[in-house]
Amino acid sequence: MWVRNPARPEWGVGQVQSAIGERVTVNFTETGKLLVNVAVVPLELLDGPGLEPAAGDET
Repeated sequence: MWVRNPARPEWGVGQVQSAIGERVTVNFTETGKLLVNVAVVPLELLDGPGLEPAAGDET
């Protein structure tokens, strides 16, 4: 699954590595691997790296 943080575009596109509850480990192109609490930091789902938001994604 590919994501990005709209509030931090400098992080680049990220690939989800794992998810446990609201904690998601994402490997971003520019910042590397980060643990993100999606209850605090909403991530935007993408159809693929660098593509538009996934259909139906309202974040």
